[in-house]
Amino acid sequence: MSAQNNETPSDNRARLRRAARLAAVQALYQMEISGRGAADVIAEFREHRFGHEGEGADFVEADEDFFDALVAGVVTKQAIVDLAINALLADGWRLERLDATVRAILRSGGYELFEKADVPARVVIDEYVDVAHAFFEGSEPKFVNAALDKCARQARPGEL
Repeated sequence: MSAQNNETPSDNRARLRRAARLAAVQALYQMEISGRGAADVIAEFREHRFGHEGEGADFVEADEDFFDALVAGVVTKQAIVDLAINALLADGWRLERLDATVRAILRSGGYELFEKADVPARVVIDEYVDVAHAFFEGSEPKFVNAALDKCARQARPGEL
């Protein structure tokens, strides 16, 4: 019996959303590097990267609708999210100067903080810090934590 069979519905939802967040960051990075659009990259992920139980070890099980909402939402609200993130960066720093993966993490996390009020801010921050740890071993996760914490205080002033 797999660990997934012992999950509560809440644990299952959290696991699937965690995978969707990681995939969204990967998709946003891919879009930036390749210049491809959101619809094309979302379709690729649905066709080639996501799978379903029983498809073998290479599939990624994720909340695909949540993934779609994150990627499409970041694209739709990118100007607003980028302005908010730029305002939080230290003097002389611009979002464009950051590593492309860090940018994708901050954009997705920022979008979620501003637009997905059903997810507690602390959960959003923790999840994207975990995503940062998946890509970086240096100071980037701490930077992501600090930036998203500032973003949360702006997006949801009474929550933290």
